[in-house]
Amino acid sequence: MCGRTCLTLEPNEILKACRYKTSKFQKSPINQDDNKSEDLNDRKECCGHIKGQYIEPEWRSEFNCGRKYVPSFNIAPNDVTPVLISRDHFCDDGDSKAESSHRRLLIPMLWGLIPFWHKGDYSKHKLTTNNCRLERMLESKLYNNAFKRGHRCVVLCEGFYEWQTKSPERAVYLFYMPQKEKAIIHDRNTWEPEDINLLKMAGVFDVWQDEQGDKIYSYSIITYESNEIMSWLHHRMPAVLETEQQITDWLDFKNISNEEALAALRQPVSALEKHRVANLVNNARNKSNLCNKPIELIQSEKTTMNKLMSTWLNLRTPSASSKACKDNKDDAKNHNLLSTTDDNESEPENRNAKRRRFV
Repeated sequence: MCGRTCLTLEPNEILKACRYKTSKFQKSPINQDDNKSEDLNDRKECCGHIKGQYIEPEWRSEFNCGRKYVPSFNIAPNDVTPVLISRDHFCDDGDSKAESSHRRLLIPMLWGLIPFWHKGDYSKHKLTTNNCRLERMLESKLYNNAFKRGHRCVVLCEGFYEWQTKSPERAVYLFYMPQKEKAIIHDRNTWEPEDINLLKMAGVFDVWQDEQGDKIYSYSIITYESNEIMSWLHHRMPAVLETEQQITDWLDFKNISNEEALAALRQPVSALEKHRVANLVNNARNKSNLCNKPIELIQSEKTTMNKLMSTWLNLRTPSASSKACKDNKDDAKNHNLLSTTDDNESEPENRNAKRRRFV
């Protein structure tokens, strides 16, 4: 299953991280000179892009009843995150295929699908929809309709957290895609948005509308039985899309049938990286930047901080022996002052006594 994710990029950075290559152009082997103008037109992708170029998705802002995407180290269900969908969802049937083919949009959506048929307050449907089981999706009243309408999406994150159900201590791990050699997923100083390999999960989405006509886009993450990568930790895992072809096929609901798309999902991811994190992520309100760091690093930093604090306190606070010595000196000083005062007070009496002896 997938119950918590990490995505710390701003919208403009996510666009850079989601750059993708347009469909490759193949020259016609016949009459190449005569068909130069035709080839040039064939090379055009939608919106004037050339096939074979790397381009960014388009950002499409949605009101979502006032809910906004906020980058976070600890994203939980009912939070809003950017999701990839096909541009075809916003194209009329009369639009030419070249205008929208394979184009991608980034849209902020609520995590936890709200079925379109729900009536009343969207937050009170009392349904657990953050995950959708692949085995039951076609039979589910919640997901079947959305899936058949081509509402396939790709959920983005830097990594997802998973708890070890087969251990009494409930250890937590962050799973993420393999990165470039020098890129460390939990250290933002080691990578740029265009270099990061985001983790992409297959999902289904729906559009709910309230009585005033305001819409909320929401999604569920598809899960299936874990393979050897995660079976030691949990019996369920998200449907990770590992290649660009998988992503393209999953989003292209007009040309790739539901049966073909589902068949592609049944190819489990072959490689994921992981490290154990602290139980800070147990509380969804904890958004600390320590959430995605390895637990060994946190413990090391904590030990260092404790040593520094101890050293600082020793410098600021006098030791017990020096304090006792100071107290003794103060007592002696006070005793001398008292003795001097007593002597001064007794001097007049002594003088009077001496005078009486001589009278």
